[in-house]
Amino acid sequence: MSEDVVALERDPEIREVIARALAEDVGPGDATTLALVDAQATASARIVARHELVVAGVGVAAEVFRMAEPALQVECLAADGEAVGAGTAVLRVQGPARALLTAERTALNLLQRMCGIATATECLVRIVLDYGTMILDTRKTVPGLRRLDKHAVRCGGGTNHRIGLHDAILIKDNHLAFWRQTRQGTLADAVSAARAAYPGLKIEIEMDTLEQLQEALPGKPDWVLLDNMPPETVAEAVLLCGGLCKTEASGGITKDNIREYARAGVTAISVGALTHSTQAADLGLDF
Repeated sequence: MSEDVVALERDPEIREVIARALAEDVGPGDATTLALVDAQATASARIVARHELVVAGVGVAAEVFRMAEPALQVECLAADGEAVGAGTAVLRVQGPARALLTAERTALNLLQRMCGIATATECLVRIVLDYGTMILDTRKTVPGLRRLDKHAVRCGGGTNHRIGLHDAILIKDNHLAFWRQTRQGTLADAVSAARAAYPGLKIEIEMDTLEQLQEALPGKPDWVLLDNMPPETVAEAVLLCGGLCKTEASGGITKDNIREYARAGVTAISVGALTHSTQAADLGLDF
């Protein structure tokens, strides 16, 4: 893991996410815990995987406990990116029982989501491994949690697509609709216009047909997004590109058909479901 991955939970932006999550849950106070648990009580607990999974966000979960109560002692027992089996403890925490109970759900919510994303990503990465195809995420993330979602994709062996609207240009069908209405020129001209405006950014253009691809290629995009094409059409598109640009397949791709898209020879496959509908992993906190 890179230092950027290891230190994620110490990033001020992530700490702000954690603080908001705790404030949302706790409000003016954890009524149940305050009513039933003695202020002097202490406890020890572990977060345990209930099934095989890829760990992501264990440091973030640890930071939830620390921010809830600095007196809590937290130990990470597994590393982000590590595959663990059912029954494996990934984190240990001990100290004031009230704080431990209050922080439990926030820590689990973040950790379960991130482990779910990492596990789903690793599954797809494994399927296409023989073809050298990259698995990309998208911007279809929970607002406010994008850094965590994309971190989890990396933990699963995937590659982050653009982080936001600022770090790469992706000319999509709606952009092209406006381009056609308000400007004179081809899709290649649209690519050239984007490059003139932002010469330092990678430029990708989305297309639905081979005809659009042929129209766009003279503009020399860095990437072409082959959207909702069947695998056989994607294979034709890859041949048309002839190595002039990188190719990304997207739209309706699942673990059941992803091998066919990888076999078509694309550089990468993007899967929005990794972050917009992946099932959370099952972890529990055991005292």
